[in-house]
Amino acid sequence: MAFHDGYLSEFVGRELVVAGGVPFGSVVDFLVEKPDDTFPKIDGLIVKTKDGLRYAPIGDVLGVEGRGPFLLRTEPTSEPVPEREALYLVRDLFDKQIVDVDGRKVVRINDLEVADTGGTLRVVAADIGLSGLLRRLGVDRFAPRLVERVPRTLIAWDNVAPISDVNPTQVNLSVSGERLSRLHPSELADIITELSAKDASRVVRSLDDETAADAFEHLDSDVQRSIMDDIGVERAADIVEEMDSDDAADLLGELDEGRRTELLAKMEDREYAGELKELVEYEPDTAGGLMTTDYVWIYPHRTTAATIAKLRDIAPESEFIYYLYVTDQERKLQGALSLRTLLLALPTAFIDKLMDHDLISVTPETSAADTASTIARYDLLAVPVLDEQGRMLGIVTVDDAIDAIIPEKLANSLPRFTRRHGAQRGRPVAGK
Repeated sequence: MAFHDGYLSEFVGRELVVAGGVPFGSVVDFLVEKPDDTFPKIDGLIVKTKDGLRYAPIGDVLGVEGRGPFLLRTEPTSEPVPEREALYLVRDLFDKQIVDVDGRKVVRINDLEVADTGGTLRVVAADIGLSGLLRRLGVDRFAPRLVERVPRTLIAWDNVAPISDVNPTQVNLSVSGERLSRLHPSELADIITELSAKDASRVVRSLDDETAADAFEHLDSDVQRSIMDDIGVERAADIVEEMDSDDAADLLGELDEGRRTELLAKMEDREYAGELKELVEYEPDTAGGLMTTDYVWIYPHRTTAATIAKLRDIAPESEFIYYLYVTDQERKLQGALSLRTLLLALPTAFIDKLMDHDLISVTPETSAADTASTIARYDLLAVPVLDEQGRMLGIVTVDDAIDAIIPEKLANSLPRFTRRHGAQRGRPVAGK
């Protein structure tokens, strides 16, 4: 075989001849039997003949030079491999989307670069640039210098995911699961939003539950519901279980009662499922609809040293510990103190001597606008939500208050204070 390095589009449409120069068809596609190889080996050609499509093993290709025809040893007579048993490079990959993690965007495969490595023709890169598109349109045939001047934009194929299935609608980068998780959740959400519903679901399936939950909190409700419909109720429940309670409640509130009940029933954390069921009952434009149950509460009789030691134990379970809320055993709010106050106090000081008794709070019926106004007026990072008896129900964080007064798309792009990540919601972090 005498293939030269080049692009797949340069070979498609070429005439094929057998020894003696007798033409019998043209190249329409290339077939790969093991698409999960690092650099997949092209195993054969799909040939269009007067009698229909035929398959020619790559070993039958004697050579191809320049822009001339393919020379085959014998005329192919085999039927093509069934579509579900192999990867057809042109049909299955051209114009398909891939996630460019470094560029934080979704791009399309315009062409594939191939190389002859030791007599084996392999796919080595995906061309996602304008040059690949111009090449496929045949511009290089009448204006080769124009195409040469256009910068090439290639992604090496070893950075493309091993394709475990054939006929893919989406090709992900091989490090997508790891590298996508490093993106800011809003960037990941932007990528997911750019994809078709089916491709978005494929990306979500490749993520762990926590990363998927982070991204979900930045997605529009329509996109959330579409993905949930596609990934199935069990995976959707796993993702919801990792979401912050206020965002999870908002999502569940968008579902019909039957679907919501089904999701809650699939959640393994029954306590958290119960909390979400209660949160959904609040109107979305109230403090109850905005609040999260992810907050840290402590008893007043503990010393700062004992409290700090306890916080170290529960740190992985709660990310929002800017304020510590002091309650009695019935969860009635007694006071609050900042993490800064705790760290600067003497180790032997007691919490009830450090806490601020003059607290600002809202009720679950307080409007979202008034809640946001309260947080802004008193320069708070969060405000507690109390019932009629003064018991803690949750907190509204500043980011969720902002959500209530700015457009959804902008709100979804802002950083989040709270993340569930397996937190033990509503449980004390400092015992008696």
